[in-house]
Amino acid sequence: MRIFSKRALLPSGWETNVAVHVDAGAIADIEAGAARSSDDIAVDTLMPALSNLHSHAFQRAMAGMTEYRAKGRESFWTWRDLMYRYLDQLTPKHMTAIAELAFMEMLEAGYSAVGEFHYVHHAPGGQVYNDIAELSACVMQAAAQTGIGITHLPVLYTYGGVDRRDLEGGQLRFGNSTDRFLALLDRCRDIASDMAPDTNVGIAPHSLRATSPTDLSTVLNAVPKGPVHIHIAEQTREVDEVQSTLGARPVEWLLDNADVSDRWCLIHATHMTASECEAMARSGAIAGLCPVTEANLGDGVFPGKSFLDAEGAFGVGTDSNINISVAEELRTLEYSQRLTHRERNVLAAEAGSTGSALYMGAAAGGAKALSRKTGQITSGFLADFVAIDSTHPTLCMLDDHQLLDGFVFASRDSVVTDVWSAGRHMVKDGQHIARDRIRERYRQVLADLKAH
Repeated sequence: MRIFSKRALLPSGWETNVAVHVDAGAIADIEAGAARSSDDIAVDTLMPALSNLHSHAFQRAMAGMTEYRAKGRESFWTWRDLMYRYLDQLTPKHMTAIAELAFMEMLEAGYSAVGEFHYVHHAPGGQVYNDIAELSACVMQAAAQTGIGITHLPVLYTYGGVDRRDLEGGQLRFGNSTDRFLALLDRCRDIASDMAPDTNVGIAPHSLRATSPTDLSTVLNAVPKGPVHIHIAEQTREVDEVQSTLGARPVEWLLDNADVSDRWCLIHATHMTASECEAMARSGAIAGLCPVTEANLGDGVFPGKSFLDAEGAFGVGTDSNINISVAEELRTLEYSQRLTHRERNVLAAEAGSTGSALYMGAAAGGAKALSRKTGQITSGFLADFVAIDSTHPTLCMLDDHQLLDGFVFASRDSVVTDVWSAGRHMVKDGQHIARDRIRERYRQVLADLKAH
């Protein structure tokens, strides 16, 4: 397969008339200043696609359900109670249909891969399925059906709080001992071995609230390689509880008690001190930021300026999937910093394009977080591309060096024309190739949930 683009973003910058040869899902060769061939797949502007480093696909069907104010103070914790009641209704069939819709929408938005932080393992009440990886298989099947690249992250969730209280209610669907979790992990690896070769499996200790220092150490010793993702310091109440019980703030405790390196992705890390920002940046861990969800839940604002000043790496994810959009995540991240610091172009380098700093930073960080060889259009890397239409009214007045600014701050997802994941051409003319089937199946399968 050969893709011809009028303009492509290469590591050296924008080049014109670029031909990209793809073989077995990877970039075989790149030729700038090429002539278009009649057999080429032609696009306007080609860029490396982002990896969505944090998703809970099942929450996609909740979008819009929790925006009604109940009496009293609304918070993450009241939202969580509603989420538990919702997930008690979900069956494997529901899970598959929801994940297919979410993954399709991610591709149409310009994501080529997803890190699925998957913590719903069992039937309602905690009853274990005959196949311990029943619901992981649903999620991975959805990835295969939609063509998105996936790093599957089965979650270790053992306790109802940092004080090791028992799980209850909706949490019973999450729970595993370390032995049962490792059995689940082995089964997920078996499933992945029958999928596309770009499929990865990592691990996700849910949080310091839902595991213990001993269990965390046991799992890390058993899995010395591959991605490790963990929720950390999302809520001030969480910070207070961890500090009270473990004697240190969450990020501080983790950096002091685990071998945190660039295989780690610390999701949210919203509430950090200046010293924690610097220490996390030095560790090489990726900050997994989900600005749209963090804003929706009222989490707080990530200390982006301090973290990037310390040369920290970051990527973005869609988390609760209430609004799946590459540009929306990036601009919400920047706008949160502008509102905090009351200045503009906060996350850019000392001089340069803010859109480029956000987009390329997230491309590199997301790829590393998912252990996926992507994030740039370079020979030997996976063919993870997004094509946009620079003649769209929101972009047509911009020069090359302004295109990423236009994409991040001015455009909607309608500027995305094509998306490839490891060479799989899944979005054409702005639509997923199986959009109608996926959307109709979603409506049919989830019709019964509306009655509850």
